[in-house]
Amino acid sequence: MAERILISDAHLYVGKAVGVDAWVYNKRSSGGIIFLQLRDGSGFIQAVVEKSSVSEEAWAISEKITLESSVSISGVVSKHPRRDEYELQVSEVKVYHIADEYPIGKKEHGPDFLLDHRHLWIRSRRQWAIMRIRNAVINATYEWMAKNRFVKFDSPILTPNACEGTTTLFEVEYFDLGKAYLSQSGQLYLEAAIASLGRVFDFGPVFRAEKSKTRRHLTEFWMMDAEAAFVRHEENLKLQEELISYIVMYVLERCGTEFTILERNTEPLKKITPPFYRMTHEEAVRKLKKMGSRITYDDDLGGEDETKVTSDLDKPLFIEKYPSKIKAFYMKRDPKNPELALCADLIATEGYGEIIGGSEREDDYETLMKRIKEFGLPAGPFKWYLDLRRYGSVPHSGFGYGLERIVAWLSGVPHVREAIPFPRTINRVTP
Repeated sequence: MAERILISDAHLYVGKAVGVDAWVYNKRSSGGIIFLQLRDGSGFIQAVVEKSSVSEEAWAISEKITLESSVSISGVVSKHPRRDEYELQVSEVKVYHIADEYPIGKKEHGPDFLLDHRHLWIRSRRQWAIMRIRNAVINATYEWMAKNRFVKFDSPILTPNACEGTTTLFEVEYFDLGKAYLSQSGQLYLEAAIASLGRVFDFGPVFRAEKSKTRRHLTEFWMMDAEAAFVRHEENLKLQEELISYIVMYVLERCGTEFTILERNTEPLKKITPPFYRMTHEEAVRKLKKMGSRITYDDDLGGEDETKVTSDLDKPLFIEKYPSKIKAFYMKRDPKNPELALCADLIATEGYGEIIGGSEREDDYETLMKRIKEFGLPAGPFKWYLDLRRYGSVPHSGFGYGLERIVAWLSGVPHVREAIPFPRTINRVTP
């Protein structure tokens, strides 16, 4: 019996008889030859079934096979005569399952149809490539975190209070204890963890109840939050640009096939190396006004503004020191100008907008209590958070990135709904 291999290892078996288990994602025939395009999750290969080289039974099965049928194919691996690809010269064909007529054809389908069939759409080469890039981003993040002494720390999904106010939270009844919320960030819990572990990060799903329909928003998405003791604003920015540069390099080195399938021009990504550009919020507003934006100095940047302000840049841009009144209560103020927060948003190139938000955190108990009151937040639920400033408080900073935004940027896809396996938006919760 031929050795069973993964398609991605076919190049190691040229001239040898092997077997692969796979799905048939495309099929064509020419006279006495049937070409089966196979996918097994690890990669793709063309299986060539010649009528003169297989049994009558194998040929009959090959004729019967439909798109997305699952099969077991045996044959000899050969190098494609013209392309840097490999083929399987088939000797035996067996079927696990003959698929019904597949609903996703070669014709153009609208986004609603494809999202309704997301459970099948993820089988396409394009979606395969995006999901593998997503996996590479995750692996790169874990690798960089380990190299830089960050410890994985799991924050809860159900929380008693909001990180940045309750207006964009999903609320649930929690037994006899009243209301709880689906987490919008693990940040507050990471701040507790630094007194134990120093540098920590979490990575998991978070939830935002914003009624937003932009190409950059999901109601459920994955976020990586990081927090580090004794790190101030400047070092915080340095950590972020090193992480993003590492992720981009990692994905470029490992996802050549995926980028080819997506027809992604990777030349702009090769320029993503430190240092990144930097600009204050005031400077960014001034630039945007010259470009025709109606933004004011008291406004946060919208998606269109983020696209405009980086339109002439070849590296990501840190926009720092926003007006403190439009940012979260926990952000430390700039000692040179208390009206500004020691925070920054990292804006990606090519119009992909914000991918990271971060800040130095307020570490003084009295000041933080004052901020909570200024923001109209109830002090009770934050008692444990305030305790962190009573028992060995230290300067510390952190940041969080949105996984889907980074994946969309690296993949070159226009909407984050393709950057997550099963997107959840304000008008979609199925399949």
